[in-house]
Amino acid sequence: MKILVTGANGQLGREVVRQGKDHELVLTDYDTLDIANCKAVALFMREIKPQAVIHCAAYTNVDGAEKDEDGAFRVNVVGAQNIAAGCLETGARMVYVSTDYVFDGTKTEAYREFDQVNPQSVYGRTKWQGEELVRRILGRHYIVRTAWLYGDGNNFVRTMLRLAETNDTLRVVHDQVGTPTSTVDLAKAIFALLDSDAYGTYHATCQGQCSWYEFACEIFRQAGKKVKIIPVTTDEFPRPAKRPAHSVLDNYMLRMTVGDTTRPWQESIKEYIKR
Repeated sequence: MKILVTGANGQLGREVVRQGKDHELVLTDYDTLDIANCKAVALFMREIKPQAVIHCAAYTNVDGAEKDEDGAFRVNVVGAQNIAAGCLETGARMVYVSTDYVFDGTKTEAYREFDQVNPQSVYGRTKWQGEELVRRILGRHYIVRTAWLYGDGNNFVRTMLRLAETNDTLRVVHDQVGTPTSTVDLAKAIFALLDSDAYGTYHATCQGQCSWYEFACEIFRQAGKKVKIIPVTTDEFPRPAKRPAHSVLDNYMLRMTVGDTTRPWQESIKEYIKR
């Protein structure tokens, strides 16, 4: 299959490229394709004529988006609209990668795909607006929401390990709960969906749940590092963008269609640290 991968140099994009070796991949990043430029996207897609697009490109600086709403809107909303329109014109299917931040985090149970969204940040709102445009423009779409992603790039795991090199004690939030998700598991789910005609909205995270504090403890346990970790509240660690307190996602639709092959989050982090 000929697949266009946007954001190919990001964490997820790199893993998609690694797992997509059996496909004909066309790779772009912000240097090679301005997804917010409607004309540029249309011309590019007419030229390469992809059968599918895995749209990984996104404005993911959650706190930065609070001060740069126009920038986040340009990438996450206008960019998604342009890619979806290009897919409609060329007959391509589209994978749009979204986020747990579309939910407000007030639910005590895991969120399913059809639960009410209520984003609390600029990042969450722009990703939700991107979702809605993809749904309206293109029937052949897979909207894949994920959470707490880590892979080949800057992420929480690498940040914790780096900080541990120069700090004996770290303070980590304990009252935000979610599911750490490896790009390996997410990319596998994406390719499984692309092999099907089961279009729609999906959740794709690893299995289980934990707080950021528990995540940090597991990282250091797996890495064999002795670091004192002090649990703190969200109020003690203020950030510009509001985080959902409980954003565990249930991969319900994945299980009901192509099957859920994601692993327990502890197993995935063990593999990641051993690399």
